[in-house]
Amino acid sequence: MKRVSRMFSSLAAVVYLVNLCVTSPRAETISAWPAYGADKASSKYAPLTHITRDNVQQLRVVWRWLSVDQPILQADSTLWTMVYEATPLMVGGVLYTSTSLSQVAAIDAATGKTLWVYDPKSYLHGSPPNLGFVHRGVAYWQDGADQRILIATGDAYLIALDAQTGNPLPQFGDQGRIDLTQGLRRPVRRKYYGVSSPPIICRDVIVIGASILDYPSEQAMPPGDVRGFDVRTGIKRWTFHSVPQSGEVGNETWAHESWQHVGNTNVWTLMSCDEALGYVYLPFSTPSNDYYGAQRLGHNLFAESLVAVQAHTGQRVWHFQMVHHGLWDYDLPAAPNLVDITVEGKRIRAVAQVSKQGFCYVFDRVTGEPVWPIEERPVSPSTVPGEHASPTQPFPTKPLPFDRQGVTPQDLIDFTPELHREALEVLMKYAHGPLFTPPTILTAPTPLGTMILPGVTGGASWSGAAFHPDTGLLYVPSVTLPSILTLQKQYITGVGDAYVGDNNFRFLSPSGLPLIKPPYGRITAIDLNTGEHRWMRPIGEGPRRHPALAHLNLPPLGSPRRSFVLATKSLLFVAQEGIRRFRRLSPRGYALEISAENDQPFLLALDPATGDRIAQIALPGNATGSPMTYQIGGKPYIVVPIGGASLPAELVALSLP
Repeated sequence: MKRVSRMFSSLAAVVYLVNLCVTSPRAETISAWPAYGADKASSKYAPLTHITRDNVQQLRVVWRWLSVDQPILQADSTLWTMVYEATPLMVGGVLYTSTSLSQVAAIDAATGKTLWVYDPKSYLHGSPPNLGFVHRGVAYWQDGADQRILIATGDAYLIALDAQTGNPLPQFGDQGRIDLTQGLRRPVRRKYYGVSSPPIICRDVIVIGASILDYPSEQAMPPGDVRGFDVRTGIKRWTFHSVPQSGEVGNETWAHESWQHVGNTNVWTLMSCDEALGYVYLPFSTPSNDYYGAQRLGHNLFAESLVAVQAHTGQRVWHFQMVHHGLWDYDLPAAPNLVDITVEGKRIRAVAQVSKQGFCYVFDRVTGEPVWPIEERPVSPSTVPGEHASPTQPFPTKPLPFDRQGVTPQDLIDFTPELHREALEVLMKYAHGPLFTPPTILTAPTPLGTMILPGVTGGASWSGAAFHPDTGLLYVPSVTLPSILTLQKQYITGVGDAYVGDNNFRFLSPSGLPLIKPPYGRITAIDLNTGEHRWMRPIGEGPRRHPALAHLNLPPLGSPRRSFVLATKSLLFVAQEGIRRFRRLSPRGYALEISAENDQPFLLALDPATGDRIAQIALPGNATGSPMTYQIGGKPYIVVPIGGASLPAELVALSLP
């Protein structure tokens, strides 16, 4: 009898351990990557231990997957994509990814073999708004045997697919799809409205934002409302008005009833969710138009705000606005990181939001209270007729900025006196000053616009940050690259704004060197338990071999290109973009056309405690999206998206011998 009891006890223990491995969130992240940022907290962290500082240099490419977009692009020379920005998911030994043309593919995670492809033919509707054909990924949901892949396409359809077959699910929406241009506050033209980032699923509700054309092309641009849909049926559960309507909280921050017609104020980037709380965290962007706000005076909630909403109802729980009456395109660019930290002995469920302007804002994610004080400080007024810039802006007291802010003569390159004088001559042609110096009207001979730093691409960008839960360190990639903002008389008929803005963000001195001091690309490690910076490291060689600098034997200066981070138990992986070149308007009228060129295509392995370089692994091309990792049968893999635009788009998998 005792033997039988021991046998059943052992069996029960085995069943318990099996269930633990299947259901434990920590166990799942060891073998899988079920959400865009590893988990719905957007940690970009996996506690894998197989790849160590002793063997990381042995990583080699084990397979390459060529995007299924390539045959379509080869057959139609008028189609042109941006670089390939999608990060795949991995569940059950299968990778799920989107493509720049909004196709969905399932891939064997061990071999790179394509298992199925779904083509919604989104490209037949023409170019999506803003950056054209670009897409960042899909979402996964499971309830027992019901496994689904959700994609929101560039032409604004939400589609549910069977994860096993890739077939649309007829019980969802209208035969598997929902037209996202329908059901908003006013009619929306599809050429101005699409989706480029994956939705997030929280408590069986699909939460989705939108990518909306930044430049005002008609009086009432599409609204950036966020919506929640039932993951099983596709029925709309709620709408959160990003511009508060009559009687709603924040409506008074839109003067002269501008809330009736102002558009954008959308969530175009990634979101995060706390399943235990049932809260979704929404990082909002700028209202139209980006650089001139005389038609929308006031603070303009919920523009450039982090908003926590209830997943089931869409009701606002709390919010914080990072930029009042935005004039700089300083939209919140990345998914907020949900982090558990200990500050002065107190355990806090927190949320950390990195920003284009170089701040990391940290809040209690339950209440919205800042972990450290955030002060309203005076900023420069606007000189543009009709414009009223906010007299103050929020400045976190901790952490300190992770990148350079504002432009003064002291920020200019000074490798030699001659180079400093050259940079100073250029700077004096532009309005400039501290952070939040407003845009100016383009006039001759001066000013030729306003030079701002960080520029409109950041600072931080959509590549986001990674968080190590054991150490409390947040790893933030950023770029030191100014923008020139200009305002000109409105030239589009039917738009009420007196002025329209533009930007130039590839700005160099006459010698071809950056105007601003390095580093131009960096990673900053911030201890979120203390709010202090732990270390900073330049990423990329930068222009140190330029003829004007070569004789100085400078260390790496960092390259002004976006970096992507991935944290594991003992390593921090960093991969950087290559060289991207832009020009306006292709034969189909795309917002931007781009070519890409590889330059120093490496995957770096850094010591997460110090930032010291441990290894540099060659890649066949520069990263164009965030890397991810998983293991199958004890074998670890790291997958990096590369290429796109003028290069073939691929996923590249690395592993140990």
